[in-house]
Amino acid sequence: MGTELGRLREAVASVREALPADLVPRVGLALGSGLGGFAEHIDVTARVPYERIAGFPVSSVEGHAGRLLFGTLAGVPLVAMDGRVHLYEGYAPANVVAPVRLLGLLGAKAIILTNAAGGVAPALEPGDLMLITDHIATLVPSPLAGPHEPELGPRFPDMSEVYSPRLRALAHDAAREVGVALKEGVYLQMPGPAYETPAEVRMAATLGADAVGMSTAIEAVAAHAMGLEVAGISCITNKAAGLSPAPLSHEEVQAMAARASKDFAALLANLIARLGAPPRAASPS
Repeated sequence: MGTELGRLREAVASVREALPADLVPRVGLALGSGLGGFAEHIDVTARVPYERIAGFPVSSVEGHAGRLLFGTLAGVPLVAMDGRVHLYEGYAPANVVAPVRLLGLLGAKAIILTNAAGGVAPALEPGDLMLITDHIATLVPSPLAGPHEPELGPRFPDMSEVYSPRLRALAHDAAREVGVALKEGVYLQMPGPAYETPAEVRMAATLGADAVGMSTAIEAVAAHAMGLEVAGISCITNKAAGLSPAPLSHEEVQAMAARASKDFAALLANLIARLGAPPRAASPS
C-alpha cells in the first residue's frame, strides 16, 4: 500500500500526460456548490475528469462536475477544480484534500477556495459574499493526521494566518473595482450531510462563527501546511437553521448560488487578474 505522497505523485503524473509540457498553473481555484458556471470565464486549454486521474476521488454531489480545468484568465495560468469531494460522501480527510494538494504539486502558489454557506451572523443575508478571515475546523477530522509526509508540510504547522492577508487585501481591492459588496467573517466547517439544527447554529454563533458549511476548512489547512497562499470566499445562500422560517434544501442552495454567480464571477475574475499583475513598486521615501 503506497503512501499518500506516492498516490499524489501518481495523480500528478497522470494529469501531466494530458497537458502541454509548458502548462504550469500559477493559481488554483476550487468552485463550490452552484458555482461551476464560472468555468465559462476561463480560456480552457485542457479538461481532465477526475475519473481519469490515478487514485483520485470522484464527486457524487449534484452541482459538482468533477473535473480539473486548465487554462488562463486575464493571462494568468490557472487550474480550477470544477467540483469537489466531501467528508460526508464517505471519503477520508486525505482524499478530500487530495485535489488541493494536487494543485500545489502541479505548481500553483495561491489557492482560492469558494463555497456555498449558511449565514449565522445577523448581518449576513442570502446572496452576500463573505471573505473568510479565519475558520473553525475542530468539529471535523484533521487532514494532517496520520503518517507524516514532510513534502506536504511540517508535522505541526502554524495556523495563525491560514488565510493570506495579501490575498484578502487584493480581494477587497477587486471587490471595490467591480462594485461588489464583500463582507468578512469566520467560517465553521460541519461534517454534513444533514443541515445544522437550530441548536448547532446557536453553538456555531457562540464559538464565533459567522457562516457554516460542509467543506473548505480542511482544504485550507492542507494548502496552508504546504506553504500555499490561501483565500476563501463564501456565497451565503441561506440563513442557517433557526434564523429563518424557510426549510433548507440543496436546491435552494444551488438556486441562490446561481443568482449570486454574476457578482461572484466578477469578483473572482478581477482577483485572479490581480494575482497575475506585477507587484507595485514601493513608494520613494
